[in-house]
Amino acid sequence: MERFNNSNDGPSFHIQLLSKIIDMNQYPLTKLIIENNITQEEYMELMKMIKGLNDTYECQKEEGFLDFSSLLIHFAGMLNEKLDPNETINALKKEDCFPELMEEFSNILEENEKKYRRK
Repeated sequence: MERFNNSNDGPSFHIQLLSKIIDMNQYPLTKLIIENNITQEEYMELMKMIKGLNDTYECQKEEGFLDFSSLLIHFAGMLNEKLDPNETINALKKEDCFPELMEEFSNILEENEKKYRRK
């Protein structure tokens, strides 16, 4: 039988059991939150920050902006240190959270990766 972490914390044990019966790949953001021990408060801060960035993105897009790199930099800088920006963007994108903004961030990252691969 698989071993579980030696923790006396009941809820933690229950989450471990649930993660064995649920395909967590269908919920990558939830998986990321659980694996990185993000608290409810930290999660709410994350969602509030992304909502603000999304609002700014929509305003800038309406105004004709074409470069949204500053929003990505803000996202990465304000992201909880427990989370990796790339993993978080991918998880948000897969769960269809703020899809246009996450697609924009993914495109920016992809373009930057192409630039540095050529050099």
